[in-house]
Amino acid sequence: MSSSMVASTVTFAMYFVAMVAIGLWVYKRTTSLSDFVLGGRQLNSWVAGLSANASDFSAWLLLGLPGAIYLSGLGEAWIAVGLAIGFAASWYLIAGRLRVYTERATDARNGGESNSLTLSSYLENRFSDHSGVLRGVSAILILLFYLFYVASGLVAMGGLFESVFGFSANVAIIVGVSIVVLYTFLGGFLAVSYTDVIQAVMMWLALLIVPIVALVAVMSDPAVGHELDAATILGGVSAEGEWTLGHALAPIAIISGLAWGIGYLGQPHILARFMGIRSAKAVPQAAIISVGWAVTAMSLALIVGFTGVVFFDAPLDDPEQVFPQLIQALMNPWVAGLLLAAILAAVMSTADSQLLVASSALTEDGYRAFIKRDAPPMQLVWVSRAAVVLVAAVAATIALSGNRTIMDLVGYAWAGFGAGFGPVILLSLYWRKMNRAGALAGMVGGGATAVIWTELDARVLETGLYAMVPAVIVSVIAIFAFNRLGTASTQMEEDFDRVDTEAKAAA
Repeated sequence: MSSSMVASTVTFAMYFVAMVAIGLWVYKRTTSLSDFVLGGRQLNSWVAGLSANASDFSAWLLLGLPGAIYLSGLGEAWIAVGLAIGFAASWYLIAGRLRVYTERATDARNGGESNSLTLSSYLENRFSDHSGVLRGVSAILILLFYLFYVASGLVAMGGLFESVFGFSANVAIIVGVSIVVLYTFLGGFLAVSYTDVIQAVMMWLALLIVPIVALVAVMSDPAVGHELDAATILGGVSAEGEWTLGHALAPIAIISGLAWGIGYLGQPHILARFMGIRSAKAVPQAAIISVGWAVTAMSLALIVGFTGVVFFDAPLDDPEQVFPQLIQALMNPWVAGLLLAAILAAVMSTADSQLLVASSALTEDGYRAFIKRDAPPMQLVWVSRAAVVLVAAVAATIALSGNRTIMDLVGYAWAGFGAGFGPVILLSLYWRKMNRAGALAGMVGGGATAVIWTELDARVLETGLYAMVPAVIVSVIAIFAFNRLGTASTQMEEDFDRVDTEAKAAA
């Protein structure tokens, strides 16, 4: 075994042990479903902010985005711009109000304040839905799209292990998902949140260090790399001089890229951080921490992509491996092992959060809501743990059976969540007269359009327009059109006024 392999093995093993140790540390603190799902709503600003980053910016940040820039050039940067705007908007428009509303809305089933633990239970309580339809439909959407989202992380994990250790991708997926399941199974939301803080720091430092070392290497040795010309800036390594600035500024490229930002308004694993923060008063500081990290990290990821264009003379077989390839080419084996572990951190920090939200949908919105409403607290915790294992197994099956790229899988799930939940969540927090009919129509219309458009455009239309755009338009139209078929009850309006007053006071 080479020294590089030994170093990578040791550092990866140390990382795995640290993650599992955190899971064991918080194991005994998890005594109720609230603890397992939202950590008892006790996250401080730093943990909430960095956990939101780590749970969001997965392999897409360290593999997908640099790979897209490396392959296709400047036009892909619009995605980062859209995400930066959308991420900031989610903190400033949604976080504080959602934190208050999920705790203060009247419980649709039992009366009194609800303490909603999931997005689905929030929607049921916000719209006083006694039928359970809103809760059931939203839980199904969450499970459906998270299976693809978790699968994208497992694909990235397989690629990383294959690149570093020479394992087959299938073996790597099985090993990686087993580690994620273990510490999520043990510690739930607190384990996921605390490990996220470590993972966020590792990711950011890796993105900072690698471009600096690469550029120093290129500038100090004329034999290394080549100049970055206009063609590769605009069109990536495969452009062959054919791209022009018009491609990067094409309306479809701009609209599709910016539309990614809308997705933040409806991502359950990010909204869970808003719901789990200590209080609405802690939101402004968390927003500064989180948005600052996100903007700088995405900027560094763009630089990594262009650094790969400069550094490698021959095009890479897999553009999404540009970051790992730079690390292995530039770094001392022990440093490389730590930096490669940061990529693994990106994968795991999102997969664990998504597993937790999906298991919560099965437990809180399935088992507890429709099967055993009076289940004891620890029974619900163990049902959630079993659900983590089940969701992970299904997602691993998807990852093992397909060959889609990370960006394809993430884009599919992101559009589904963004359109299915984004407009509904945003309007539910600011529109006093919104009701159950509008919310249900918006969810179904947006989620269904995201799925249909993705397949229709790929097979027939070939416009290249990201599914988020038509899906959000359909969702918004459906909300306003169908809202006329229902009414907001007096209780719903009183809840809205009470939440509005409290949220404004905390802002």
